[in-house]
Amino acid sequence: MNSDGSNARRISFGQGRYATPVWSPRGDLVAFTRQGAEGFAIGVMRPDGSQERLLSNAFLVEGPTWSPNGRVIMFFRQAGGGAPPGLASIDVTGYNERAVRTPGAASDPAWSPLIP
Repeated sequence: MNSDGSNARRISFGQGRYATPVWSPRGDLVAFTRQGAEGFAIGVMRPDGSQERLLSNAFLVEGPTWSPNGRVIMFFRQAGGGAPPGLASIDVTGYNERAVRTPGAASDPAWSPLIP
């Protein structure tokens, strides 16, 4: 949509429900959560809806947030089977997924701004 809210248009047309869209700091990608028959996934796409890529999926993954440099996405992850919820990060290529260690269960990640 335009900055004034006009000209809104849909960009997601894949299978499932899309939620929690977040613009990358550079404005070249939109991260999102997708819920479908196979469960939840975190993905990215271009602002026009093209080049959709799913980066991670699990019983429950959602709430993507971009690192300040736009190269890493952090999100909430729960594996299922009574596993505690936690945080994970993955780079925008879909590689290097890592658990983010926290002292207990965690959700709703957020990055701090770059500190000079």
